[in-house]
Amino acid sequence: MPHRLTLPDADAGRDALTGLPGLAAARSWLARHEPDFVHAMLVGLHRLSSVNLAYGHAGGDTALAEIGRRIADFAVDELDPGSLVARVGGGEFLIASDGTISRERWQWLAEALTRRISRGLPVRGEMLHLVPRTALLRGIPGEAGAAMIDRLDQALGAVQQQAGRRILWADGSHRARGRSAARLEADLIGAMARDEIGLVFQPQYRVADGVLVGVEALARWDHPQLGRIGAETLFAIAERGDHVAQLSRHIAGKALAAAAGWGKLALSLNVTAEDLASEAFAADFRELLVGTGFVPTRLTLEVTEHALVADFAQSAAALAELASVGVRVALDDFGTGYANFRTLKSLPLDTIKLDASMVRDVDSDPRDRAILTAIVAMARALGLKIVCEGVERESQLSVLQQEGCDTFQGFLRSGPISAAEVSALL
Repeated sequence: MPHRLTLPDADAGRDALTGLPGLAAARSWLARHEPDFVHAMLVGLHRLSSVNLAYGHAGGDTALAEIGRRIADFAVDELDPGSLVARVGGGEFLIASDGTISRERWQWLAEALTRRISRGLPVRGEMLHLVPRTALLRGIPGEAGAAMIDRLDQALGAVQQQAGRRILWADGSHRARGRSAARLEADLIGAMARDEIGLVFQPQYRVADGVLVGVEALARWDHPQLGRIGAETLFAIAERGDHVAQLSRHIAGKALAAAAGWGKLALSLNVTAEDLASEAFAADFRELLVGTGFVPTRLTLEVTEHALVADFAQSAAALAELASVGVRVALDDFGTGYANFRTLKSLPLDTIKLDASMVRDVDSDPRDRAILTAIVAMARALGLKIVCEGVERESQLSVLQQEGCDTFQGFLRSGPISAAEVSALL
């Protein structure tokens, strides 16, 4: 099981809204680490005041709490244990690490985090998209923590004044990224040939009795110089270099081969917009199934609404072709996009997968529970199963049992594990 991020300085006070350390804890963390090994980023949500005006402070608090969770989850996936995640201002978050990180990788991490934060935020029945601005720095010898924060704050103010720009290095000396990006993109092509792209598997359990029924395959890149790169950053690099479809096929082939001998255990794979844009996607995937000997009825392809946007009709046709041979289709991240009845009606869906934000407060907020009840009723009427992500408390699981959800995943039972650990569980 991967580490859960250890948030430092609990006695320095935590932010009541997000549960993250505050400014005092951030300063304390920076003071304890050698500045020339520290990389830091300051993430700012400059539209937060508009959210407060539109939805009241309660709506703004809901958005902030969700952003804080996304940042903390990102740090768990991408940073070393002991890294810092703190809320240092109204809509500002500080992330810092003293691990071995290159300047280029810190830039890519910031871009990947921006992608995660920018996903739809459900607030009072509407969907918001908050795009952050981010300032980056690497500490210099002898620099105090307060000076680092001040340098980041100035850079964040500067980038918020530049239309169209999202990320800025605090020292202003970051060289043009084209060369670094090109090198990383070239590394990625070679990484597939050198088998540096590995997989971990997120176990999925039956809600009713806790039996292991499936796994979701997730990619990791063990870069020889940069270390482990998580899926979010990996696909950000692939997208910039137009390698997403090639990477996705590589991951699918490895996952199908690894899971072929796992009996009846179901396997879930994520499908990208680039996959569905290919007219040969269905035929190529059927070829993969034949080549690996994987039983199609054990496979679920998870597709988000974003992946369907480019050509809905072509996407639906490709998924229908695969469904005709027994492959199941799940609508992923349900509750964070613009799901409508056309989507539910037109796709050969077997499952809807609830985003963690839809499950987080079902054990404490009557409105969230009411929404879950309505979704379950709709799913049952349409003959769909429900998978719930991000389950971390027994009280959440109890609600899912009472409402009749089918499957869950999350750190309550297990984080992502290796193929060998999956075999051991079986």
